[in-house]
Amino acid sequence: MAQLNQQPPLSLPARLNSFMAQTRVGKRFKLAERNTTFTTELRAGTATFLTMAYILAVNASIIADSGGTCSVSDCIPLCSDPNIPISRCPTNRVTRPDESCKFTPVNPGYAACVERTRRDLIVATVASSLIGCTIMGVFANLPLALAPGMGANAYFAYSVVGFHGSGAVPYRTALTAIFLEGLIFLFISALGFRAKLAKLVPKPVRVSSSAGIGLFLAFIGLQNNEGIGLIGYSPSTLVTLGGCPRNGLTALGPVITALNGTVSLLPGGTVSDRILCMRNRMESPTLWLGLVGFVIIAYCLMKNVKGAMIYGIILVTVISWFRNTSVTVFPNTELGDSEYRYFKKVVDVHVIKSTAGALSFKGMGTGKFWEALVTFLYVDILDTTGTLYSMARFAGFLDQNGNFEGQYFAFMSDASSIVVGSLLGTSPVTAFIESSTGIREGGRTGMTALTVAGYFFLAFFFTPLLASIPPWAVGPPLILVGVMMMKCVVEINWEDMREAIPAFMTILLMPLTYSIAYGLIGGIATFIVLHAWEWGEELVRKNVIKKDSKDVSNANVNKNHRVVDHHQEDDKAIEV
Repeated sequence: MAQLNQQPPLSLPARLNSFMAQTRVGKRFKLAERNTTFTTELRAGTATFLTMAYILAVNASIIADSGGTCSVSDCIPLCSDPNIPISRCPTNRVTRPDESCKFTPVNPGYAACVERTRRDLIVATVASSLIGCTIMGVFANLPLALAPGMGANAYFAYSVVGFHGSGAVPYRTALTAIFLEGLIFLFISALGFRAKLAKLVPKPVRVSSSAGIGLFLAFIGLQNNEGIGLIGYSPSTLVTLGGCPRNGLTALGPVITALNGTVSLLPGGTVSDRILCMRNRMESPTLWLGLVGFVIIAYCLMKNVKGAMIYGIILVTVISWFRNTSVTVFPNTELGDSEYRYFKKVVDVHVIKSTAGALSFKGMGTGKFWEALVTFLYVDILDTTGTLYSMARFAGFLDQNGNFEGQYFAFMSDASSIVVGSLLGTSPVTAFIESSTGIREGGRTGMTALTVAGYFFLAFFFTPLLASIPPWAVGPPLILVGVMMMKCVVEINWEDMREAIPAFMTILLMPLTYSIAYGLIGGIATFIVLHAWEWGEELVRKNVIKKDSKDVSNANVNKNHRVVDHHQEDDKAIEV
């Protein structure tokens, strides 16, 4: 009988969970109180990392397009005849570097500098994500992961700094804008004003900005620089179907025709990258390989497969690692050979050499600087605040007043991570919506975030592999992130034109102007114009009511005076 009543022995995971729940660490993270276990938190953190690991390659590739700290000084003199080495080139045929060396045909020295910058940015992305997740896990005790946000990185690279530094704000100065924005954000979070400021923005613009950013990212993923190359340039319609192989593309530049018929480049004009498709449309091998990756990721998302994004990236990338193929990421060039030698290291602890501490306070007096700072601040207030509240609601942490445990430190965590990210050289860090994957797996404490931080730490040692991910592997995740960000349009009241029109202008202008800031400005301006008449009528009505109330009040005062006068006259008559 004693043997029949004996309990079966606990499994190893069960014993581990029971032990961890009783330890100081388990009590610190409230494992039992939040009805979770140690192994559940590990599994949740793994699921979260798999769904957001694409940011390591994508973020570095996007920001590297800005050129980082690279400049004309990194360009090397070349011979006008590419077949003659510079050492044997006649002096009168040596081409001295100028601003054009940063654009097609990109100078080998500048291209090598950009590649080094991309490796720096991979490490910067890893470090900022690691620090952000650690702060969130230890102080806020929430299952939320942080990393440089999509949308803000594209705005930083293509709208603020510009492709290879062709924008209005230099890379170093743009980092300063992010640094100051992070400090302001930290101050606002410390005072508890964050949610209130988010509500000051008109609701249609606030809701639709996510969809506009999603289209912006998808548009980038469809192009050549950081995408599959499906969309190309057209001289007549601006955009058209692309998909040309590299040898079918040509660069463009602003030219002027003299009276004698001579065509020359405009003074100060720069040549674009290879964007015009001359022949063999839709015949690019890398395009079709990228589309295969797109289908794989899309199918995995349909089936709710954990790590759908990373699986598609890995498949396309591994195929592209084979040399002497039409889709290789290591062409038989000097730069391709250099990248292949670095790739073969596999494990390498890369030290940031150019992007860390690259802030410069020069140029702060320009309007573009402050426009970038305000836009970063606005996007962060909306994006991170909305993400934090939506994840807390999804996890069941919200109380009746709309607050959740660890709210203050959660706000402080991502704000401080923005400051750290800017010091490392990357765009603003934010809470990732992919954290919902870990929450769905049962993650309820900061151990989930710390597990993600552990995976980011391991990524430090595999920089050569992460630096060898091609654009056509990065493009499909960008497109599908855009798909996910479009779901917010259901919250827009499309029947009310006062809401529908500003929302539509916000969504439309972001991808078409290649700027998040212009989309926000257009949406807010449209909202103000459409509501100006209504606000004017309301103001007049309030003034009329106020005036009528004042007249009534004055009439009552006069009446009271008359009554008093009558009483005084009666008193005088009685005295007489």
